[in-house]
Amino acid sequence: MDHEADAYRTDLMTITRFVLNEQSRNPEARGDLTILLSHIVLGCKFVASAVNKAGLAKLIGLAGETNVQASEEQKKLDVLSNEVFVKALVSSGRTCILVSEEDEEATFVDPAMRGKYCVCFDPLDGSSNIDCGVSIGTIFGIYMIKDKENATLEEVLQPGKNMVAAGYCMYGSSCTLVLSTGNGVNGFTLDPSLGEFILTHPEIKVPKKGKIYSVNEGNAKNWDEPTAKYVEKCKYPTDGSSPKSLRYVGSMVADVHRTFLYGGIFLYPADKKSPNGKLRVLYEVFPMSYLMEQAGGQSFTGKGRALDIVPTKIHERSPIFLGSYDDVEEIKALYAAHAK
Repeated sequence: MDHEADAYRTDLMTITRFVLNEQSRNPEARGDLTILLSHIVLGCKFVASAVNKAGLAKLIGLAGETNVQASEEQKKLDVLSNEVFVKALVSSGRTCILVSEEDEEATFVDPAMRGKYCVCFDPLDGSSNIDCGVSIGTIFGIYMIKDKENATLEEVLQPGKNMVAAGYCMYGSSCTLVLSTGNGVNGFTLDPSLGEFILTHPEIKVPKKGKIYSVNEGNAKNWDEPTAKYVEKCKYPTDGSSPKSLRYVGSMVADVHRTFLYGGIFLYPADKKSPNGKLRVLYEVFPMSYLMEQAGGQSFTGKGRALDIVPTKIHERSPIFLGSYDDVEEIKALYAAHAK
């Protein structure tokens, strides 16, 4: 009997209910952000389905030979994901400017469909990992625009601390959406039988100190001194503590998601090859830094707080060190000492 009752749990906290609850806390809210988020959630469901190779049987056919037309129609997943999100965001009627990792230029929404938000997103981060089955994800950050009728590119180039919401959706062994609207961080898991995101990780708090460091050590010969010193310290601690474990997927969403849950530090520093770092400010560094601060961690660029950067172009890059509060404090101290 209990099991049967469980099968009809209509008291579950879905992401829709959760966002509506958040909205009801704010008496001035008109529901625009709620509508925008519901369109982003729909985009994530579409991409999750595509990543899971939905419709694959139709493409391959019974005899196993690939249908030539179908394979031509079958777009690359990152291109498909970009189209899915652009359509979902424009059709919400709540956006005026979109910045995508896939598009060289920003997209200005047709005035008739405009709303007051700008969304910066990476539709499929880590897409080079698709073919080997490693987790990939979508990252997004949302800003408010003052004047939607006369919106300019300058309005997109705001510091990350001005964001009103940010999140990512990870497509892995399960599909997980992590979201903040400036009131803490919550994680939702897609239940495929319902087609609904259910709250599974309420009020995520990153541990104050972690035992994991995450970095591409293949770049070590090009690192600056503070980064090299920090990683050396992770491997050969001088204070009698155990060495940290190295975990590096090479898919930012997967590496940062693990950092939220288990603690530690994720670093993509500047080096001789990439003097400005590799990760893009608007749709990688900012959303992840916003979430990390909301979860009690911190995010640092080697010069200062990541969310204080004022970008000068939409695809600008920055070094990034983010994760557990105490671990980021250590790298900040090494950079401060180096500056002296």
